[in-house]
Amino acid sequence: MKTSKKPDWLKMPTIGKESAGKIRRILSDMNLNTVCNEARCPNRGYCYERGTATFLILGSVCTRNCAYCAIEKNITSPPPPDPGEPERVAEASARMKLQYVVLTSVTRDDLPDGGAGHFVKTVTALRNKIEGVRVEVLTPDFNGDESALKKIAACRPDVFNHNLETVRKLFSGLRPVASYDQSLSVLKRFSRMVPAIPTKSGIMVGLGENASDVEVTLQDLRNSGVSLLTIGQYLQPTSKHMPVVRYVEPDEFENWEKTALEMGFTGVASGALVRSSFHADLLMESR
Repeated sequence: MKTSKKPDWLKMPTIGKESAGKIRRILSDMNLNTVCNEARCPNRGYCYERGTATFLILGSVCTRNCAYCAIEKNITSPPPPDPGEPERVAEASARMKLQYVVLTSVTRDDLPDGGAGHFVKTVTALRNKIEGVRVEVLTPDFNGDESALKKIAACRPDVFNHNLETVRKLFSGLRPVASYDQSLSVLKRFSRMVPAIPTKSGIMVGLGENASDVEVTLQDLRNSGVSLLTIGQYLQPTSKHMPVVRYVEPDEFENWEKTALEMGFTGVASGALVRSSFHADLLMESR
């Protein structure tokens, strides 16, 4: 199905101005990856201009092959984790004067703990480097491994985020190695391990879901202990990825925000250009 031309409300500058250049230089100097670049986020220029970036740890090569994602894949032999990466993330964050840091990663099914220990080392390095820093972790599902979740819980991030990404009926086509129910289980188990830490998740729309699908998904997330929610428009990163079925109108995003708040979510960011870490600090403050 061919979609209509991208609407005006989806146009966001991707380069940024002078301060964005400073952020790019810091990231380059420290040899760090960001999901902003690797996933071709449309907001990266805006966020760099704002002085923020979402660090992509555990390398830039994923062991899964999701149909919507632009990150490089190598299912069998990604490079080993870089032991110096946690300290470089902390140093870069200090240079960027960040007080709220978002860490995410590629999925590393090749590692015994899925990379959970590397998350912990990075959170620890950040807290040792920047007094009072708050850290949000956006993790993979760790194949549902309880011990990996316990490692993350023990380092007590300020927000735990794991994205569901889509509705049940589309899940297997978009995320063939993952599981809708397993992702919900990860969110529920973490929220029960440490109820004081907000649990967050996000979905994309425009992939062929209908209003009922979205409503059921939001209720599933709420029932799994999620309190912070993001909803954004899916954008096809390259011609090899899943095409956009439709561009969702701004008033629909507003309606979903209202619906989610009525369901009991305490913080909701819903809009065409919303991404999981977009204004993450402000969303955390809204809870």
